[in-house]
Amino acid sequence: MFRFVGKAVVAVILVLSVVAQAGPHSHPLDEDGALALLERTLKHDGVYTHRISLDCVGYGTEETTDAYFQFVLRENHNAKCDGDPETSPVIDRYRVYRQSDKIEWLGRIEDKW
Repeated sequence: MFRFVGKAVVAVILVLSVVAQAGPHSHPLDEDGALALLERTLKHDGVYTHRISLDCVGYGTEETTDAYFQFVLRENHNAKCDGDPETSPVIDRYRVYRQSDKIEWLGRIEDKW
């Protein structure tokens, strides 16, 4: 009986350690971490797969607050990516929240997050 209880305790500790790691960040995202999360998510979800190659997209930080980073995605116009090199049109804007890893997209028509 003691062996069974011991194994159960070890199993509970292992499960709790995994749950704790999956919870909210004890340290909020910094700008590099937020941008990496955004890029990874856009690639994983295939957001621009049929629209534009992510090789032809540039990222810029537009706003930084204690709660989030706001990034703008712009078209790259160079030898590899067609377009007027004097322009860099906005594709989309996103906010990445530091604590929750939540990503919000700015709806261009409604102009709402």
